[in-house]
Amino acid sequence: MRELFRILLPLLLWLASFSAIYGLHGIGCAFDWTDVTLPALSLFRWALLSAWAGAILLQLLLMWAAARPRSAAPRGFYRWVRLATAWTGLVATLWTLSPIALSTSCG
Repeated sequence: MRELFRILLPLLLWLASFSAIYGLHGIGCAFDWTDVTLPALSLFRWALLSAWAGAILLQLLLMWAAARPRSAAPRGFYRWVRLATAWTGLVATLWTLSPIALSTSCG
């Protein structure tokens, strides 16, 4: 059961990140974070970019944990699947969250 959780963890993290960043986008728009200016960017953009960077960092940590030789994952099929889902989670985080973090603004 533990190995199944380790296999699914990158995709669960992507799902949580996706929901959180889109929710953050809605909160930022509702509270006019685009009007709050911070160094170089608005609060809205800082919040979205920080959340996206945090999600990427967490995915990279999961990939590192899956790839390290001392990992508790057994050799063979389980390890391969764990690495595959780690890569899938990272690519999904980069691909699906980049539009909201980089180019979207409030209506």
